[in-house]
This record gives sequence, structure tokens and C-alpha cells, in this order.
Amino acid sequence: MSMRSKERHARLLEALNAGEIDVDDLARRFDVSASTVRRDLQHLSKSNAVRRTYGGAILTAHANETTLEQRLAVQGKQKQAIARAAIDLIEDGDTLILDAGSTVAAFGRLLQHRRLRIITNNLALLPFFAKAPSIELVVLGGALRTTSMSTMGPLANEALRRMTADRAVMSADGVVNGRGLCEADLEQVALKSLMMQQSKEVIVLADASKLGRAEQMAWAPLPPRWTLVTDVGASEEQCKRLADAGARVIVAGVR
Repeated sequence: MSMRSKERHARLLEALNAGEIDVDDLARRFDVSASTVRRDLQHLSKSNAVRRTYGGAILTAHANETTLEQRLAVQGKQKQAIARAAIDLIEDGDTLILDAGSTVAAFGRLLQHRRLRIITNNLALLPFFAKAPSIELVVLGGALRTTSMSTMGPLANEALRRMTADRAVMSADGVVNGRGLCEADLEQVALKSLMMQQSKEVIVLADASKLGRAEQMAWAPLPPRWTLVTDVGASEEQCKRLADAGARVIVAGVR
């Protein structure tokens, strides 16, 4: 399957999750033919991600989240721009807590030549950090969450309570001013909340599509002051509302 198809499939799942179910509407949104959308939906239905309906499709009960591979294919340029902008917020010698998620994974890959202590549950980054001689790595154990290739649960929480960090670099399915980080799982937000509590500073990496998004059921409140790194797709109004809620907003240009 081509990268273009993978990205379109991931975007289709996000659109369906947001309530868009009509084939013609989806075709206009993605600038493809209706027959292409039907083929994509047929492909997704084979994996039980969606259920076909007359004129469109809906998500199945267990398809609320895309996989890490699918998320890496979505908003790729934006995520890389956010990662590059966030690097400027890190100082050599820092202790960092790195959350799971595709944008944090893009950020982590840029740290290989920095002198840092890193605490993470992001298993996708381990092959990169294992080759970095100037990084002291602590991996949080726990239960494996395959959709995000991360660990979570009581073991991860208990280990993290014994550590502190200069900065926590966070991801989220959604970022909503006044509410915090939105996720699908209560164990996820328990660990995310602890990551933020154990850090002097919180940095959230979220592309513009995540801002104001509140489609999941679990929430991790943000501290009174925090930093958001997003992309140029974020509107002035979105940035203003988040700034009013305590965020220092950094907008990364997309190359």
C-alpha cells in the first residue's frame, strides 16, 4: 500500500470518527473520486475498522483510534515542523519525560545527538535512543498498548512517581482550553497526568487538527502554565483561546 493510500485511510478514519459518513462528501474533502473512497472504505471494512452503510460508512465499536503507523502518515509535514520548533525549547543536560504518540516520536528522533536523560513509555523511540551514546535512557515498564506502541498502567505509574524531570513533552488526541488533553483511555490519562505533575515544565506537541478536538472520553488536566507547539493551520482565534487558558503558543512554519 502506498504512503498516499495509508494517509488517506487514516484521514478517512478521523473523518468518520468526527461524524462524516457520506461518500460524496468524503470524496470532495480528499479531492478524489467517489469510487476511490468506496475502495478505501471496502479495504477498511475488511479489517473491521468500519462498517459500510448505504451511501457511506460508520466506525465499528472498536475503531475509535488509529494505529501509530496510521498516525505517522497523517499531517507528516506539520509534525516534523512542530518537532523542529520544539527542539529549541530543550537544553543539553535536561531530564525529559517523553510521552507516547507520533508527534513526540518525530520530536524524539531529533534528539539522538543531544546530551540528555530521557524517561519514556514511547517504545517506538527505543531503536533510536539505543544508538545515542550521550542519552541516558529510562524506559517505563507496564502493560503494552499496541495502538500507540507504548506502556501504561500501575507499573509505569509507580516507577514514574520515583522520578522528576525538567520538562515533559506530551501528545494528545485532542487539546481543549480549560479541559486539558483528551484521550481514549483512563489509564492513558492517569499516566499523562503523572508525567506532567513530575515535571517543572509541560510542552504539548499538537498539530492544528487536534486543537479543540474532544472526541474521546478521558481527560488529563493541564497545569496553569504550559507551552503548546502547533502548526500554521491553527487559527488566530484558537491560539488566543489557548493563550487565555494559560498556554504559551508557538506556531511552527511548515516547509
